[in-house]
Amino acid sequence: MSATLAGSTSGTTLGQIQIAQFVNPAGLLSVGGNLFIPTAASGAATVGTPGTGGYGTLSQGFLELANVKVVDEMVNMITSQRAYEANSKAIQTADEC
Repeated sequence: MSATLAGSTSGTTLGQIQIAQFVNPAGLLSVGGNLFIPTAASGAATVGTPGTGGYGTLSQGFLELANVKVVDEMVNMITSQRAYEANSKAIQTADEC
């Protein structure tokens, strides 16, 4: 990370952003606001520099998209709802006989 400090015309290096990896990411505890804390289940964090050693990369000015396709999920929801209604009617008909 770098910044242009007051009274300077050139950038000053402030530091390097680090990325943490966990043996079991599913074991992290969500504390809200897209924040997680390690637990005994997640294991200790191993910290590394982005772009090296399999730690992934960071890109400036990009927006991460959701991993959900809204149209597909709506179709799945409607299909599930109709299947539920059909099963409900079949049980109701069987109870009336």
